[in-house]
Amino acid sequence: MRLPTPNSSADCSVGFQVTTTLAHQLANYACSLRFEDLSREVVHEVKRRVIDSLGCALGAWNEEPCAIARKVAFEFSAKAGSTIIGTNHKAPPDWAAFANGCCIRYFDYNDTYLSKEPAHPSDNISAALAMAESIGADGRELITAVAIAYEVQCRLCDAASIRARGWDHVTYGAFSTALASARLMKLDPEKTRHAVNIAGVACAAMRQARVGELSHWKGVAFANAARHGLYSALLAGAGMTGPAPIFEGEMGFERQLGVSLGNVGGMFVKRRDAKNVNEGTAAMILNTSIKYWPAEYHSQSAIEAALFLRKSIIDTSTTRRTNLTQVRGMTIESHDTSVDIIGSEAEKWRPETRETADHSLPYITAIALIDGEVTSKQFEPERFADLEIWKFLENVKVERNVELSAKYPGAVANIVHVDLEDGRRLTKRVDYPLGHAKNPLKDSEVEGKFFGLTVPTFGETRARRIVDLVWKLDEAKNVDGLIRALEVPNK
Repeated sequence: MRLPTPNSSADCSVGFQVTTTLAHQLANYACSLRFEDLSREVVHEVKRRVIDSLGCALGAWNEEPCAIARKVAFEFSAKAGSTIIGTNHKAPPDWAAFANGCCIRYFDYNDTYLSKEPAHPSDNISAALAMAESIGADGRELITAVAIAYEVQCRLCDAASIRARGWDHVTYGAFSTALASARLMKLDPEKTRHAVNIAGVACAAMRQARVGELSHWKGVAFANAARHGLYSALLAGAGMTGPAPIFEGEMGFERQLGVSLGNVGGMFVKRRDAKNVNEGTAAMILNTSIKYWPAEYHSQSAIEAALFLRKSIIDTSTTRRTNLTQVRGMTIESHDTSVDIIGSEAEKWRPETRETADHSLPYITAIALIDGEVTSKQFEPERFADLEIWKFLENVKVERNVELSAKYPGAVANIVHVDLEDGRRLTKRVDYPLGHAKNPLKDSEVEGKFFGLTVPTFGETRARRIVDLVWKLDEAKNVDGLIRALEVPNK
């Protein structure tokens, strides 16, 4: 038995409306886009991001907030629902989107888009996957919905920054997940517009989730937006209407958040004349970056620089950790956005929670130098709260660099200086860290990241099967086989 799909037999393009409101433009775009409109590169990249996101989710499956979300979601069952990743329990689709979204995001290891507003657009996948399962959508429909979600969230991030005004980037995610869900449900443009309106009227999330001493909510805030976006589409599909115009209204999104989204609506078109594939139809996903290390994205180039410098300090074949007595201090030159988000608050020099540690430029860079690796182990309490590490951090400085700021977000650069007791200063600059859109991971490296996160739990054979199912996603009649393959053994 499947969740009813309103207007499932209707062609979304019927009733196409020419109007100036952004909600109409978004709805028309989501309804008219077809799998056949997507380039081979976009389809392939969606598969890569599904592999990456599922790896992140399964790797973080046992983490405390993920277990909490799962425990709450287990209180609700739905025959036509969606499966909580790692289990065979079906909950209402919005709860599944939340629980699964918590896992995808929690390790801060999923992908990134940097613009006026930074984001982690693979957060959208939890909602798309939950809705696809609940209505029996095929793999091509899921791929199309994910591409739409990436396009919408990234375009909104290009249009206006909201974090400086006290609002969190996940606010944009309610719109993108509502549209992806509505597309999977095959809602017509009018009901899709109402899904956008419902999502928008109550989606504003405060930036407090990412400042000061960070909590579980930092890693699950988008999961909440995804739940809200999917829920909005369900309501709209059943006939619920939402307030309009949601963006341009007297009390609408732009006025309340103090931003102008400008001509963003005009960007949602099918591009037949793109000069390169990155500018094509629903191609914003190609401009996003996969993380190679499980830490806030602005630290990725600093990690790479620190690991490079470490080779000049010790013989890595004989010892795992740097001899701290050789290092007198460290200076990290970074761009303004990095300093503002992960390199300016006092808590970043004495992290007391995982959420603070993986959002601390000084800690992340220092621990890369000291341990020679950045994995989930570096974000365990016994490591980030080690008094010896805190003492080392007293000699770590973060400085703003005007040149690096001018290159952002095209480049995500850090310059790391390590001062040694013998008077030498070692320096390394990295502009495009491994995994950046301009320095992308190979498919084998994406798979390697997935296997590193999943093989300890699933074994090589089962982990390989999951990857193979995703590579063939465009051939799948539904996602049931993939969902079953994700069940955690001996859970």
